[in-house]
Order: sequence, then C-alpha cells, then structure tokens
Amino acid sequence: MKKIGLVGGTGPESTVMYYKKLNSEIDKLTDGKAMPDIAIESVNFRKAWDYVSNNKYDLLTDYLEEKINCLISGGAEVVSLTAVTMHMVYDELSKRISYPIVSIPKAVSEAVVSVGITRVGLLGTVFTMDQDFMKKDMITEGVQVFVPDAKERELIGKRIFEELEIGIVKESTLAEMVEIINRMKEDNGIEGIILGCTELPLILNSDNCPVRCFDAVDIHFNKLVSLAMK
Repeated sequence: MKKIGLVGGTGPESTVMYYKKLNSEIDKLTDGKAMPDIAIESVNFRKAWDYVSNNKYDLLTDYLEEKINCLISGGAEVVSLTAVTMHMVYDELSKRISYPIVSIPKAVSEAVVSVGITRVGLLGTVFTMDQDFMKKDMITEGVQVFVPDAKERELIGKRIFEELEIGIVKESTLAEMVEIINRMKEDNGIEGIILGCTELPLILNSDNCPVRCFDAVDIHFNKLVSLAMK
C-alpha cells in the first residue's frame, strides 16, 4: 500500500475528517488487515487564508510547495491538498512539482460527467465560487456550472468561515443553504449541487439536500483510497 501525504490545516475540521475516513475505510476494505501510512503537513490556516484574501498567490504557492516537498521527502507516494480553495494555485503547483498531486476539481468533474448531469450548482468559499479553478474541468466537458447570486455567496462564505471552519453546525444555517439550493433549482434548473468546500459536508449531505449532492470530500477521498491501494 502506498503512503498517503496530506497538506492539512485548511481547515482543521476537514483534516480530521480525511484522517479518520482514510483509516476506517481502508481498514474495512482490507478486512481489518491494514491501515494506511499517512503523513500530514499542517499549514497555519490564518497565514494561508491571509494569502488567499490578499491575492498573494505566489506566496501561497511557495507555502504549499514547501509543505508538499516535505511530504514527498518523507516518503509519501499519494499526495494531495485537503481544501478546495487551495486549488486556486493547483496549476502552478503542478508545474513546480514533478510529483502528481491528486486534484479535487478533476475528481469532482469526473464524478459529475459520469452520471450525465449537464447543469450543476457550486457552493464553496467566495473564492471558489467566484473563480474558475473548480469549474473549468466541468465546463470543458460541456457541463454548465451555476453559482449563487452575490448576496448568497457572501452569506455562504460567512457561514463557512465563522461556523463550519471551527466545527459549529447550526440548523438555521442548514435552512439557509437548502433555501439557496431550491432557489437555484427553480431559477437555473440545476440537477445537482457540488459541495465545493471540505467543510460543507459537515452540514449538507444526500439526506437533506433537495437535489443530487456531489460531496467533493467523499469523491476526492475515494480517489485517494483507490490510488493508495493500487
């Protein structure tokens, strides 16, 4: 089994989720015979978020490159970021690092395309919803990607940063999210919704989502498990 290397801390809640799920799922798949070797390089979330918020993308790339190289030096063979927003510098990171980095946007695009959906909504941080890095692979495959309106994007970003990033889950926030998804279903004709932030599965899932739910964490996680067990 290949050693897994994760760049974590963006945020801590999702990093814990990755660690626990990778261990429990591989243990189950091997009938209790094995758990994966996992290395985690945890970033200073406040530092990384400052780079994102102030468009310091070169510094963000440098910082993440340093973390990935530490993982590779430590023997990691399957390497990935554990936050969707950090993928805003994925293309530049891929140019600098000769080792393949398992991409969340590419894995999600494959999942959406595989079920034939052509109109999908995207939720995430404001940066993820405003920029193209999470959308471009799907657009290339002919999928129309819709995001909430400006006021809704601001609300979702606020709830992620002030609540979900620190493990706070509220019924009132769930109701707000569902209302936004229903509005997009009515106005944009979306057939599914992408949970494009690794904290969103803390509050939204296939049981409470009014359209087909594409959990970026779960999709990415399954890709990591498959590659680690090859």
